[in-house]
Amino acid sequence: MTILVTGAAGFIGFSVCQRLLARGERVLGLDNLNDYYAVSLKQDRVHELTRAHGQAFEFVKADFAERDELTAAIDGKDIDAIVHLGAQAGVRYSLHNPHAYVRSNLVGHLNLLEVGRHANIRHLVYASSSSVYGGNTKLPFSVEDRVDRPLSLYAATKKADELMSEAYANLYRFPLTGLRFFSVYGPWGRPDMAMWIFTKAILSGQPVMLFNNGDMRRDFTFIDDIVSGVVACLDNPPADDGQVKAGGSTSPHRLYNIGNHRSEELGRMVSLIEQACGREAIIELHPMQPGDVADTFADIDAISADLGFHPTTPIDEGIPKFVEWYRNYHKI
Repeated sequence: MTILVTGAAGFIGFSVCQRLLARGERVLGLDNLNDYYAVSLKQDRVHELTRAHGQAFEFVKADFAERDELTAAIDGKDIDAIVHLGAQAGVRYSLHNPHAYVRSNLVGHLNLLEVGRHANIRHLVYASSSSVYGGNTKLPFSVEDRVDRPLSLYAATKKADELMSEAYANLYRFPLTGLRFFSVYGPWGRPDMAMWIFTKAILSGQPVMLFNNGDMRRDFTFIDDIVSGVVACLDNPPADDGQVKAGGSTSPHRLYNIGNHRSEELGRMVSLIEQACGREAIIELHPMQPGDVADTFADIDAISADLGFHPTTPIDEGIPKFVEWYRNYHKI
């Protein structure tokens, strides 16, 4: 049996593939290798998976938003489960290229739901986002909170994915789990994320831009903890028993926050990067950007109670690991 992982050349998708392959699974990795950020980094991730795991990992370059490409990619494959992590990411980019989000996050998500229900898979785990909490001010964010005030189109598409998944779980009774990720960072991370941007700026002597005049807090979650949560969810599909699941569904569909359960000040993050780099940052303060939020903080009680998920990596340990990887990767 094979596990299909979409977004396999992306940060979280690559890391999930690593974990699944390390425990002996066969993985079909699918990614369109788009140029939202450096394609070379995505290719390096794929090469690393192929180098380390050989024929247990099969990579197909395909766009899951194109039904014909997706159908061809999985033709003849005995798909047991799906981890759907591919998406058009990024809050700020959605202000400039909204159609990319509708195509990838809405049409693409629907295509994967259709694959799941026709293939009679045992479980589909998909990526949502902490961005769905939008303008909420009650902290920490809970999966029981209302999430109907998105501050960006990206957030709106992720909420729409949750709604489509609820409809499919109700109609076709196949198990689905949506995961609201919180500020994921670590080795092989994304160049559009703050951890990478700040590290690059500090090492090159460029200014670090802090928005909302630096008054920002994030629930930074180390990649190894994220992967542990994803795999725990994959291994434990929600039951079709009519009971209320995390997020409120009585269908076989649940929603979980995956975060570090700590909201850290942005300044503390910068300080830890400075220490790891051995250099001081040049700070520039700027007003809040459109679509952004000042605070994120994950209530992880639901996933902890159901699956025993407990993050183990504080930023004091995770940030030096990221900076070490960054310097090795760029040979700095």
